[in-house]
Amino acid sequence: MNWLMEGPAWIEYRTRIDLMNQSENDSEVLLAREKIFEDKQVNELINEVNDWPGPALKGHKDPSHPIHKLVFLSDIGLRKSDPQINAIIHKILKRKSEEGIFEIFINIPKHFGGTGDGMWTWMLCDAPLILYSLIKLGLKDDIGINNAINYLANLISDNGWRCAVSPKIKFRGPGKKDDPCPYATLLMLKLLSQSDDLIESRQSRAGAEVILNLWEQSKERHPYLFYMGNDFRKLKAPLIWYDILHTLDVLTHFIFLKNDIRLKEMIDIIKAKADDKGRFTPESIYTKLKGWEFSQKKEPSRWITFLVERMLRRYQLRSLWPVV
Repeated sequence: MNWLMEGPAWIEYRTRIDLMNQSENDSEVLLAREKIFEDKQVNELINEVNDWPGPALKGHKDPSHPIHKLVFLSDIGLRKSDPQINAIIHKILKRKSEEGIFEIFINIPKHFGGTGDGMWTWMLCDAPLILYSLIKLGLKDDIGINNAINYLANLISDNGWRCAVSPKIKFRGPGKKDDPCPYATLLMLKLLSQSDDLIESRQSRAGAEVILNLWEQSKERHPYLFYMGNDFRKLKAPLIWYDILHTLDVLTHFIFLKNDIRLKEMIDIIKAKADDKGRFTPESIYTKLKGWEFSQKKEPSRWITFLVERMLRRYQLRSLWPVV
């Protein structure tokens, strides 16, 4: 704990709340939160996201896009009451589709069914992230947001969420149309994990089963070219793409998976990566995020160690519960 709290203020803040169970009103927690806004890197993120929507999204794996920075800011604990964040939320809420889904400015190439020019729309590999962030920022009780969540949740098929987009565009990723999209399914589970009404729903259960089945059949099934091979198993932050830490950070929210052997198999792989002090070193990095403490592979990362420790504690809490 001391080592974690010697890091950036945002890691200290989350450590005190998520691992030490300190109250938001604790004087040490309040001080740590104040120091977040003195952090140069965090302020740079806020300024970049404040330019919402930013450049047209060309690839959902791009860590430099404002949508991923928005998720990160919401995950470290920023909220709508912060003046800098309130302005960003206002910009996001202004763009809503006819279906009630918040849109993003995106460039879909012609060979994927787009126009090749930037346009406002939504896809199932970005819409859940915006809603997830808005919930984390403090809009959990907003009727419009909950309506949007229900709309996306009901897009589920019998085998998870497939590649789905706004009715006004034509797009489908590189896969069979009847296959589930692993990334879209992971993002929908990430979103539903924050919904009191849907965390135990049939949609959550079906989506989780898809991901765990893909893990079980990782050598044979790779829908939409999403593999669960060596790259998938490398520790990486922030939680942006389809990888083992992101997957477990999501799945360990669901109590109904507490005794699933497939989940335990994935967790055991991560546990084996700890050094003799219980710390974890990045095994893969996003080069565009150079300068962040998790964007190097030479020494343990406090943020990755925090993410693993939080995930493990969440899992252990679940797995110790009796089978009902």
